[in-house]
Amino acid sequence: MAAPETSIAAGRVAFTYPSFGLYQVARFSIVLATEMQSVAVGWQVYEITKRPLDLGLVGLAQFLPGVLLFLVTGHVADRYDRRRLVVGCYAAFGGCSALLLFAALRQVHSVYPIYAVLILIGVVRAFNGPVSRALLPQLVPEEHFPNAVAWASSVFQAATILGPSIGGVVYAVARGPAAVYALAACAAMVATFCAFQIKVESKARSREPINVKNVLAGLHYIWRAKLILGSISLDLFAVLLGGAVALLPVYAREILMTGPWGLGILRSAPGVGAAAMAVYLAHKPIRGRVGAKMLWCVAGFGVFTILFGVSRSLTLSLIALVLVGATDMVSVIVRGTLIQIATPDEMRGRVNAVDMVFIGASNELGQFESGLTADLFGTVPAVVLGGIGTLLVTAWWAWLFPELRNADKLTPVQD
Repeated sequence: MAAPETSIAAGRVAFTYPSFGLYQVARFSIVLATEMQSVAVGWQVYEITKRPLDLGLVGLAQFLPGVLLFLVTGHVADRYDRRRLVVGCYAAFGGCSALLLFAALRQVHSVYPIYAVLILIGVVRAFNGPVSRALLPQLVPEEHFPNAVAWASSVFQAATILGPSIGGVVYAVARGPAAVYALAACAAMVATFCAFQIKVESKARSREPINVKNVLAGLHYIWRAKLILGSISLDLFAVLLGGAVALLPVYAREILMTGPWGLGILRSAPGVGAAAMAVYLAHKPIRGRVGAKMLWCVAGFGVFTILFGVSRSLTLSLIALVLVGATDMVSVIVRGTLIQIATPDEMRGRVNAVDMVFIGASNELGQFESGLTADLFGTVPAVVLGGIGTLLVTAWWAWLFPELRNADKLTPVQD
């Protein structure tokens, strides 16, 4: 896997590998599809029921399949061709978009068919998460992997910026979700085609027998590597408590008094901050006091979540969400780099499957937690209390995991 001979800025070295570039186009397209779709689903569900709890159930429907299947999906990612699995997952995402389109065209006025499709999306995501993340280290050599993680995060965030904005505008112009779902299906087709073109130079991996020991190897590895355990569990509880994204339809409609276009902009704002931070870290990597910087940024995530919760100004709310995304991106890159560099290739699927459960818990289960607390206490108190919870968790984790607090560099974890 040799890079081209031409000299190129170190900050863009990952793109000297053609398959990495193709993969980023594919990921951009699939994330664009799912983000456009998420805006349409959120607005459609809230228009049908007018209950914040139902927005929480949107996240729960996508989270539960990942929890139930993560041991199987991780093992699948380590036993079979990861490129083919990614192609299959992207095609399945397109099929789910087509099902949502069919339901919208039939003018279904019940949330249950939507939840059924979201469960299918959760199943696809359960396989796609560990497979796609385990594929990334096969596209660039280890010495360029931190750069690849930063750029992959930038591409992901660029899609999370554009996707909600496009989804909100298309929903508003078309006066319904059908056009958004059709556009998402097309984007998924583009992702499938690009992923099919990727060429992977993979090392031979032994197909370990399916038994309890091998299936649980990812959990065992993370439990022993306290630095990794501390970083992913911190992200889990911080985002689980501090996530306000699920309640954005309520803020857009009832607090900030905007329409679907406003929801799209609000959904894009964290991505703007995250993308800016990812590009900055691609050129200026974190070189010292990695753990302390991560902890301070997670605390900042909590502070800016509180600021968003109490804001009644669209401009201030957008600024707060941009800063939420920027601070969260630091922990994303630290965690992603540590896990991929420290994990042997033959175990990456299982380790990433465990990490995806943590990520899913923080995102989708966080949506359910936000919807439930908003239903119990009100929307604003739910967001503010979540931000306070993030600050408390950060302080506790700084004491509980000295390995994380004292981590100096992004290097492989030593047993």
